[in-house]
Amino acid sequence: MVLNYLRIGEIATRCGVTIDTLRYYERIGLLARASRTSGGFRLFDHTAIERVLFIKEAQELGFSLHEIKELLTTGGVEECRHVRDLLKLKISELDIRLEALKKFRRTLSRQLSACEDELRLHGVEACCPVVVTTKKRAESK
Repeated sequence: MVLNYLRIGEIATRCGVTIDTLRYYERIGLLARASRTSGGFRLFDHTAIERVLFIKEAQELGFSLHEIKELLTTGGVEECRHVRDLLKLKISELDIRLEALKKFRRTLSRQLSACEDELRLHGVEACCPVVVTTKKRAESK
């Protein structure tokens, strides 16, 4: 029967988290309570891997553990509406972050072009336009 279960260390290794993280997830209800061996070792079924990987992915996308717990809660229509609203909010936040990243990427591309132009035109006599512009801005404040 034990063959269908994984010890906490195996789950931690497969998911790239610490054993303490898994204990914490279990304590706050993100993971179901593990069954125990006669020696007291925690045993998780294979669905724990999927759940922990989902938690990690959600965290990387900016969800708090509290929000993730809400996402993982199963229930009726009101909970479903709440989860829907939470997902809409996160998508909106991600869209805002994506726009900011795109804007920053355009800035970096312009700076890269300015550096390449300066190096091409002036060679060893080049003066980095990014550093010069940054210093001028700092001095004018």
